[in-house]
Order: sequence, then C-alpha cells, then structure tokens
Amino acid sequence: MNNTRFATAIHIMTLLTESPQDWLTSEWIAGSININPVIVRKELGVLREAGLITSRQGKEGGSQLAKSADSIRISEIYLAVKNTEVLGKKNNNPNPVCPVGKEINNHLKNLFSETDQLVLDFLGNKSLKQFSEQFK
Repeated sequence: MNNTRFATAIHIMTLLTESPQDWLTSEWIAGSININPVIVRKELGVLREAGLITSRQGKEGGSQLAKSADSIRISEIYLAVKNTEVLGKKNNNPNPVCPVGKEINNHLKNLFSETDQLVLDFLGNKSLKQFSEQFK
C-alpha cells in the first residue's frame, strides 16, 4: 500500500475515538489531517461501508464510531482501505519462456499472501482504543 489511505483512515478513526459523543464534520477532520475535506469524505464513505462509523447529514451532521473503540481492531481499518498487497503488485507480463519468468507470479502469490496475513495478524492484536491511548 504505497499511499496514505491507511494513515488517513487511522487518523480519522482516532479523532472519532477522542470525541465519542460529538458528530465530527469532514471539514473539522480535514483540518486536523491538513488535507482537502473531499478526501476525508471519500474515506468516511469507505469506513461507513465497512461498518466502522456512522454518519448523518445536515446542520447537525458529522460522523461517529459505529461501535466502541475497544471492539474495533486496527486490522479492520486496514482492510477497509487496503487496495493492494503489502509488497506491491506482481509483474504483469513476465517472459513465459524464461524459467524464472514463467513461474515467478505463482511464487510471488504465496509470498504476498503470507506477508499480508502476518500484517493482518499483527494489526488484529491491536484495538483502536489501544492505539488512541497513545495520545493522552
């Protein structure tokens, strides 16, 4: 994952954890992250679709956690925004005549899968509440 989606999502979720009774707006969240509110709204939509947050529109609108921070695993946030393997992408068109090229993607598939599982296991042992407590 060579982008900032996970960092943005965990920032959003940490802000929501710190203010559990408040409905935080995308503008307010964007101010903390120092990014465009449109990017925040996109990630809020992804987090809402994953069942991690709830949102409401209007003058009193904003977002809150859908469940307690103690019950949200960091791996859930990671999976919500993950768009590629930890190690990146495989080569699209290796040479099928080459002894390495013709088999590389099969072997990479296993390596990528095992690495992703290690990351998920590690993140699955941490709750959003545990992560958020670092800021107190």
